[in-house]
Amino acid sequence: MATPNRWFNTILYSLLGGFLIWVIIGFIGSILLDFPLNYWFSTKFLGQGILLAFIIPSLIIFGILSIIFQKFFKINISQLYSLLPDLNTQKTATNVETLSAQISNLTDDKSKEIDSLTERENYRREFLGNVSHELKTPLFSIQGYLLTLIEGGVEDESIRDKYLNRINKSVERLTYIVKDLDLITELETGNLKLEQKSFNIVALTKEVFDLLEIKASNNDVKVEIENQIDIPVRVRGDIERIEQVLTNLIVNAINHSARKATVTVSFQTVNNKIKTTIKDTGIGIKPEHIERIFERFYRADKSRSRTHGGSGLGLSIVKHILEAHGEKIYVKSVYNEGTEFSFFLNKV
Repeated sequence: MATPNRWFNTILYSLLGGFLIWVIIGFIGSILLDFPLNYWFSTKFLGQGILLAFIIPSLIIFGILSIIFQKFFKINISQLYSLLPDLNTQKTATNVETLSAQISNLTDDKSKEIDSLTERENYRREFLGNVSHELKTPLFSIQGYLLTLIEGGVEDESIRDKYLNRINKSVERLTYIVKDLDLITELETGNLKLEQKSFNIVALTKEVFDLLEIKASNNDVKVEIENQIDIPVRVRGDIERIEQVLTNLIVNAINHSARKATVTVSFQTVNNKIKTTIKDTGIGIKPEHIERIFERFYRADKSRSRTHGGSGLGLSIVKHILEAHGEKIYVKSVYNEGTEFSFFLNKV
């Protein structure tokens, strides 16, 4: 590789060599010009013979200078050529490194794109499979009950009433699924407009308790506010959507709690926000499922979850509603001990 000293020496030698050559030429020229002009045309000078007196010595001198210049020129050219391989090597190495880095970056980008597309495709297939299953279950139930009624079951009043009631529940489940899918689509596309205003979240929670009283009683589960609060706790948000968040989280807690268990809701002031926490002492969630429980139709325990009905979109809706408010849903869970969901809203 070329060093600064080699470059410096080459340039210095070139300058000195050129300077010496021009000094010699100037010295000879000064000697020749030193003769008076009339001497060149004098009889004495002409008598000596121009070839012997001037032309031959001049040719000899300039021949010597030519040889010296030629030798010096070859030396410097060889030195310059000796530097070129290093320059080419440096340039080639730099180009190779740059090209290698570009190829590596391009490969990484394309690999990430492929992974992303593969993940999306897998999610699409899984989602379509889940939708198909969720819709198929109530539809097949309706079909089975109707066939029984058509084949004569309608004549038996007890069978007719029982099957019509089951058909009604299956239709309700289909309605929940369609409505929830429509809601998630609106939330994801940003088409759902939130009507944010100030409201008392403690009072709203008590209203949700009243709506879920029968469900909690049927599951033999108690729901309560952890620390009774008599003063209003006002937050800002879309009251209808936050009611849906509370309903989905409390229903989820009831469904996964053992009989005689208690589901608690607590409120805590954190800086300028109100933290709402829904806690149960149910079966909990295994660590490998926590990251996926907010996906559409994802069920950590399929055999248990399907017995509770619902659309399978509850937690996904919770996630999207809170994100529309600029917030997140947080979850802590210990398997076989219980689960805790929490979220924040701006305090008023």
